Amino acid sequence: MKLCIVGTGYVGLVSGTCFAETGNEVTCVDIDASKIAELEAGRLPIYEPGLEELVEANVSAGRLRFSTDIAEAVANAVVSFVAVGTPPRSDGGADLSAVDRVAERVAAHVAEESVLVMKSTVPVGTNARMRRIVSDARHRVHVVSNPEFLREGEAVADFLRPDRVVIGCDEDDEFARDIMTRLYHPFSLSKDRVVWMDPVSAELTKYVANSMLAMRISFMNEVATLCERVGADVHLVRQGVGSDNRIGARFLYAGPGYGGSCFPKDVAALTHTAREQGMELELVSATERVNARQKGVLARKLKHHFAGDLRGKVVAIWGIAFKPRTDDVRESAALPLIEALVAEGASVRLHDPEALKNAAALFGERVLLCDEEYAAAEGADALVLVTEWRQYQNPDFRRLKTLMRHPYLLDGRNIWSGYGLRAQGFVYEGIGVRGS
Repeated sequence: MKLCIVGTGYVGLVSGTCFAETGNEVTCVDIDASKIAELEAGRLPIYEPGLEELVEANVSAGRLRFSTDIAEAVANAVVSFVAVGTPPRSDGGADLSAVDRVAERVAAHVAEESVLVMKSTVPVGTNARMRRIVSDARHRVHVVSNPEFLREGEAVADFLRPDRVVIGCDEDDEFARDIMTRLYHPFSLSKDRVVWMDPVSAELTKYVANSMLAMRISFMNEVATLCERVGADVHLVRQGVGSDNRIGARFLYAGPGYGGSCFPKDVAALTHTAREQGMELELVSATERVNARQKGVLARKLKHHFAGDLRGKVVAIWGIAFKPRTDDVRESAALPLIEALVAEGASVRLHDPEALKNAAALFGERVLLCDEEYAAAEGADALVLVTEWRQYQNPDFRRLKTLMRHPYLLDGRNIWSGYGLRAQGFVYEGIGVRGS
């Protein structure tokens, strides 16, 4: 099947590559000529484990190509996917201008009856909006909602072996249902993973799913604060609560707040959607407030440890990406921490296996970027673990003890809480663990 993917960001590039991997002929289109040139040269704009190898293999096989010519790509495709950005507006709603432009181009250049698939995360009502835009096309364009549920760092596996594939399509639209069934058949060979529903429900499902997960994170971060007040250990509370099979163990880890490109934006968008309908989703609103407060927890702990004076202190930070296995720093808990430290007069040293380039673009010469994690810790008054990359999970603590000027470890992920670091001469602090 011939596909056009408009947008070569995270969702578009992963989706296009994985569809090509199952035998489709895919053209990924972007208006950014420099990005297309980089992709044609084999250089990816994102770090995602396993993706580079798949791109190379499918380009070599002739199933995957990159272009700036949306007219040609749409004319040659039976399915066009919208995978462009929908950045948040100041009121929490989504900016759909890029989505509208894609729909207009599809309407202008479609050469046969085809399907337009909304892959970007968009608010309720976007499917109907797209239908209005393409209603005057020369050939019928069926509009389908197909939200993505890809985890950064696990996106290739998530696409090739999905938990579920949500498709919002009119029940009587046999053309679109047949096309989408065929397209996702290779990902459902062991069992049918497609969940069919109407477009409005599909649009809402994405926001509700991410908001539910964000809610669990914020709740456990509040519980962690309570644990510190009463002398409990959030690890033990998490294990006790998560062993209840009605609750489960996932997304119950305390930390410095959620980040990334999805949770913050989708929580805000769900709140905005509800307010447009004259109601307040109070749990979702509280989730946002708790997360905003939690983003400052590491800076508050550092300032408390140093009696309110961070001037001249050297602080090493391990991890800048919002989670491991990605170079994405959007809404990362490291960002407000770095800004707070710089504002307080501290000297900040950063290390991350993949995100240093993005950190350099944000902070320039205000921080010191280190290519090796122990170099960042040399002479430090504090070492803060923000992102739980595997290489940070069991470091050489004896080496750290000799490198650091002051042996204070602030563990934002509670990864080191069971290592007996206080007995080794460190001042250790986590989030919601005893002694914190």
